[in-house]
Amino acid sequence: MLEYRVFRSMVVASALAVTIAAFIAPWRVTTGLLVGGLLALFSHRWLKNSAAAAIQLSTAGGTPQLRLAQFVLRYVVIAAVIFSLYTLDLISLPAVLAGMSSFVVAMMVEAVREFYFAITKREEN
Repeated sequence: MLEYRVFRSMVVASALAVTIAAFIAPWRVTTGLLVGGLLALFSHRWLKNSAAAAIQLSTAGGTPQLRLAQFVLRYVVIAAVIFSLYTLDLISLPAVLAGMSSFVVAMMVEAVREFYFAITKREEN
């Protein structure tokens, strides 16, 4: 459930940033936020799947070299996408980095949510 809430918050944060930027920012910034948000979602999903597979592999006693390669491949794919789009002058690099920070926004939303429930649902002694 936590993973779903974080993913949903990432989607909402990315969509909100792109929507606002579409009205007030140049198109490269908007595109950069969109690409960064999509890469953050892609990276989050890929990390979740490879971490789960690595844990399953380690409990089964298998060799983790393939999982380590997938972990590194994730960064290579992200860097290649950013490099190619930046080279083609289609995105703003700071906007991509801001879009990729949607995970940070999602974690802050989750922290505020947990803090709210800790305050409102606490038991009186």
